[in-house]
Amino acid sequence: MNPSFSAVRELPRRLLSLGVVSLALASPWALAREGVDVSKQHSGFARLVPADQVEAAAQQQYNQMASQAKAQNALLPDNHPQVVRLKAIAQRIVPYTLEWNSRARQWQWQVMALNSKELNAFCMPGGKIAFYTGILETLKLTDDETAMIMGHEMAHALREHARERMGKSSATQIGASLISSLLGLGSAGDTLLNMGGQLLTLKFSRENESEADLVGMELAARAGYDPRAGISLWKKMAAASKGAPPQWLSTHPASGTRIQEMEAAMPQVMPLYERAAKPPRRYDAPARTGAYYLSQEPLAFWGRGTSPLLTRD
Repeated sequence: MNPSFSAVRELPRRLLSLGVVSLALASPWALAREGVDVSKQHSGFARLVPADQVEAAAQQQYNQMASQAKAQNALLPDNHPQVVRLKAIAQRIVPYTLEWNSRARQWQWQVMALNSKELNAFCMPGGKIAFYTGILETLKLTDDETAMIMGHEMAHALREHARERMGKSSATQIGASLISSLLGLGSAGDTLLNMGGQLLTLKFSRENESEADLVGMELAARAGYDPRAGISLWKKMAAASKGAPPQWLSTHPASGTRIQEMEAAMPQVMPLYERAAKPPRRYDAPARTGAYYLSQEPLAFWGRGTSPLLTRD
């Protein structure tokens, strides 16, 4: 037998013995994953709080907010241009959420817009999305920038960051209660009291924020929204934060590294955006895509005054 042929035939077995081809046994996620480099593993602290209870509390809190806003004539109707726009963007992003959380398959996604000057937006566990008109109008958000915010907030829910923070809080309370119990100073209490109220006041860690930035960029890019809009969005937020920081920034701390991290992830998400089907309709006027986000004037809001989209009923 030809020695060289024999060596070639033996190569697979030798490589296997060395563990070189063990990659073939790796998970499909490790081999075929395309997009941002974020682990699919959730924090162990999240397991301390039942997901169904957190989602139920979120639904209750969300419904209460909607009822209160409606009573104050602050809940925009479903046919309002901003609501139509938000729901259209959400509809494009939602199909890409299942990869990040299998529970999202059973979520009933909801979107509401609140007539308020606050620069704020959030997505509660279970897919409960809310935008304040202040963040849309004050920053004159393009569709792409709106998608970056929505993707970011959806990522917090998908990564179960609220559940994680509540789990950490519960662990601390449980530890303190157990020590008190051992010392005869009291008994362990219910660590899940006022869960609904916590969902609106939790502040996420820097790691949570970084994850939400990256996962949100990927979600939006797959849905056909330009991820470079994330850079212009955060520059707009930085400009708006001079003086008293907007509420959205109070729970979404900005940092000098934030934009750098997003820029570093561009090579991972731009191919997704370039291949993605683009939204059939643009709601911003004029549409700002592509080279706009590479311009030298990222802080310039489009237009002066109010766009036709932003007129109220």
